[in-house]
Amino acid sequence: MAADDRPTLGIGMVGYAFMGRVHSQAWRSVGAFFDLPVRPVMAALGGRSKEATTAAARDLGWAAAETDWRDLIARDDVQVVDICTPGDSHAEIAIAALEAGKHVICEKPLANSVAEAEAMAAAARAAAGRGVHAMVAFNYRRVPAIALARRWVAEGRLGRLHHVRAQYLQDWIADPAFPLVWRLQRERAGSGALGDIGAHAVDTAQFITGELLAGVSALTETFVTERPLAGVSAGLSATGATAPAGGAADGPAGGAVATGTVDVDDAALFIGRFSGGALGSFEATRFATGRKNALRIEVNGSRGSLAFDFEAMNELWFHDHTLPAADAGFRRVIVTEAEHPYAAAWWPPGHGLGYEHTFTHEIKDFVEAVAAGVAPVPSFDDGLRVQRVLAAVEASAADGSRFTPVEES
Repeated sequence: MAADDRPTLGIGMVGYAFMGRVHSQAWRSVGAFFDLPVRPVMAALGGRSKEATTAAARDLGWAAAETDWRDLIARDDVQVVDICTPGDSHAEIAIAALEAGKHVICEKPLANSVAEAEAMAAAARAAAGRGVHAMVAFNYRRVPAIALARRWVAEGRLGRLHHVRAQYLQDWIADPAFPLVWRLQRERAGSGALGDIGAHAVDTAQFITGELLAGVSALTETFVTERPLAGVSAGLSATGATAPAGGAADGPAGGAVATGTVDVDDAALFIGRFSGGALGSFEATRFATGRKNALRIEVNGSRGSLAFDFEAMNELWFHDHTLPAADAGFRRVIVTEAEHPYAAAWWPPGHGLGYEHTFTHEIKDFVEAVAAGVAPVPSFDDGLRVQRVLAAVEASAADGSRFTPVEES
């Protein structure tokens, strides 16, 4: 086997749960399918527990384990820090890594607040002046069908845009007995469905259209306000919560189950106007029973329309409104041809891709940008723009505003 004389790029990743496992898969696979200018090396994995982090590093393909993210950043064999932790730690880790001269890729949403996102974006701009780059991980931009939709809009195939409809529908917490995980706690997650999946809907819509949301009018709702604390029996919990008097749920042996308060939204619904004048409607919920990961978007323009649903992620529907009515209508495009974005690296036409491939594409684009010394996209400034939309949605929902402008950068 010929020696690989490409420069190496050492990767350190913080977090090894759901997102960490997906990112690990991407780092393992990217070099096998894409001809990269550098060779990524999975140098170290960071987590709190030595035993659990060491086991995860072994299982996921990382060469070493660290129990303090500061030690991971300080390693000489780490040039990139990949942040896969809950939002409450994004700002501290990302800013420290950038100041240490490490490139950063950070999971979305960028932060838990506009103030944190502003600080991260400022740190990224300062680091870029030193040749250090940062990217926020909106992986759905790398779905081949969504990338193709962006291409068609940029080419003018839809004409002037009139309407954008975006939904992100899931059902994984519809059961009131589902426990109070960190994604349901504002201190850890920042917001609920709005930030977790609504951020994707906002970024995808802005990416496809090439326009920004200028203002919103919103409603949010929390359908289940108390949930069981996972692994905690009745009485005082680790967070100080107790089973509510007279209303505690029954545990397996008939005893009370300690509960805690859900202080984030379960669903968000808002309308908005884009910078080019198009009208938008958005829905993000984790209570859409029967919907597992339905990121849907439809864009209507003067010359045509397109529609996408991630639950059929290899398909893009397109209507050419310039055709005679007798010949017009939506047609299905299977986005697996070599000419389609990213598809040539994978399987023969018709052999579909999956969720994990979007992260491999994301890592591929990030590595190529870093190796070329150019800014990867979406940038931390792009992440900040999404954060400003989320903040405007929450502000509108909180005070009943008919229209809340999205704050300017």
